[in-house]
Amino acid sequence: MASRAVPWSAFPKRDQPADSPIRVLSHPDTAALRALVDRDPVANVFMAAQLDQHASAVPSVLGAQTVGYFADDGELLAACWVGANVIPLGVTERLAPTFGDYLSRLGRRHASIYGPAEAVLNIFRRLSELGFRAAEIRECQPLMAMAGESSLDPAPGLQPSLMDSFDQILPAAVAMFEEEVGYSPYLGGEEFYRRRVANLIRQGHSLSHLDQRGEVIFKADLGAVSRQASQVQGVWLRPDQRGLGLSAGYMAAVVRLARQLAPVVSLYVNDYNTKALASYQRVGFERIGTFATVLF
Repeated sequence: MASRAVPWSAFPKRDQPADSPIRVLSHPDTAALRALVDRDPVANVFMAAQLDQHASAVPSVLGAQTVGYFADDGELLAACWVGANVIPLGVTERLAPTFGDYLSRLGRRHASIYGPAEAVLNIFRRLSELGFRAAEIRECQPLMAMAGESSLDPAPGLQPSLMDSFDQILPAAVAMFEEEVGYSPYLGGEEFYRRRVANLIRQGHSLSHLDQRGEVIFKADLGAVSRQASQVQGVWLRPDQRGLGLSAGYMAAVVRLARQLAPVVSLYVNDYNTKALASYQRVGFERIGTFATVLF
């Protein structure tokens, strides 16, 4: 880490060098990006979902871009989604410093870098050399997946959330975010987060179980869904229901519903969350890799 760390905002936007191997991808790069994604469709499920939905390497999200690292012969070797979050794919230890240089020159603030640990940690290593600081680094997050149904009985009450329940789902989503990240999701704009929760519900990617009073007992999101895989995020069990052995049954139900959309169900979890790890293993998830997250 540099002796004097400085925030993203202290770095003015600068032009990329003319000879940089990194450039912003355009629509003609779509096939090359798809080939890169397909090398690991589970780890790259976020980008796979974008390509499935929009059929273009050009993001539909305002302010986001996809950038790629090209070899001298024009082959796309690695890429990064660069938006509110930075999500690398195919980025090796050798290529990571160049992506770090690229991000430093953008002069933009990012909430996090997350994805395969080798890529994330080496990109941040370069950023730290340039003086950037992180709020938290989660170096080891087992990436887990399963391609079949759980042997456990799924909790019968879990179902896709309804827009009629938005006012109940939203506080549960906020509570989950605050527990997981340590600050309110509204810091990035309350309306933005409300739209995200609403979009998950409309897409059928929000799953929940409400009690007879209409209060959320359990919720989970399918944060990314492609033709090949989904990634479970936002898992939350109401505090008064914890310690009762309910989590595994709910996760078995998540798997059952998620596999109606894609054959493989994945998630990643902090290695220190031993209770969650044990629960996911009981459901049938197996470790297939390691993610890391750097929070700013």
